[in-house]
Amino acid sequence: MARLNHRRTLLPALLVLGIVVLWAAVPQMFTSSLPIEGHAEGLLPPSREHIFGTDAVGRDLFARVVYGTRASVLAALLAVSVGVSVGTLLGILAGARGGVIDSLIMRGVDVLLAIPSLLLSLSIIIVLGFGTFHAAIAVGLASVAFFARLVRTEVRRVARADFVEAAYGSGGSSTQVLLRHILPNSLTPVAAMAALQFGTAILQISVLGFLGYGTPPPTPEWGLLIADSRNYIATAWWLTVLPGAVIVAVVLSAHSLSTAVGKET
Repeated sequence: MARLNHRRTLLPALLVLGIVVLWAAVPQMFTSSLPIEGHAEGLLPPSREHIFGTDAVGRDLFARVVYGTRASVLAALLAVSVGVSVGTLLGILAGARGGVIDSLIMRGVDVLLAIPSLLLSLSIIIVLGFGTFHAAIAVGLASVAFFARLVRTEVRRVARADFVEAAYGSGGSSTQVLLRHILPNSLTPVAAMAALQFGTAILQISVLGFLGYGTPPPTPEWGLLIADSRNYIATAWWLTVLPGAVIVAVVLSAHSLSTAVGKET
């Protein structure tokens, strides 16, 4: 019964993420309006013709949210890829080699974890430059420490297992045992962390876009949409509430998926 209830709560999350993927892949299937051209009266409330309303210059807000999905989602995927790849490599080096290498890597990880991730992302993006691509790299580098610590912990845990000792006893070299036995059994929690980090990356990239460090206007991007609409929050609530609701739905869905993956593994 618990497993059934868990799967029922997972279905809405998968539905939301599936829709977002389709928005990013084929936005023209969901709206016939163009995201950067205004064809209607400005500041129209949500209606059957414009389900998210229109912005101050008459652009369809739903079209801007849909077309802005690609930039936000691709940036989040890039951020997760950077965090997973670099963090996993460092975690493997620390967990498998130990000694001085482990100490150096973990002290660096401790320093990164002591800095709030958003502040660290801001520091990195100032060095790299503005833009969604650089924002994604910054968010990904800020998440390296989380993946490094997770992988290092899992590698050290699996390395003490009986089947690993048996593999060494059968004549396996350190490299063979690491690649065939330790790593396959150490990386499963990374999938859950990656799903969690995807939601976090969406949120952080939206925050960076809101602050002006992401895609420049008029290209639609979720954080930029909210930033452009903040002056109308008292008179046109839909301009900030509806894009914000989409961001919240995606973040919560990613966290639900992470929880499901974690329970399965």
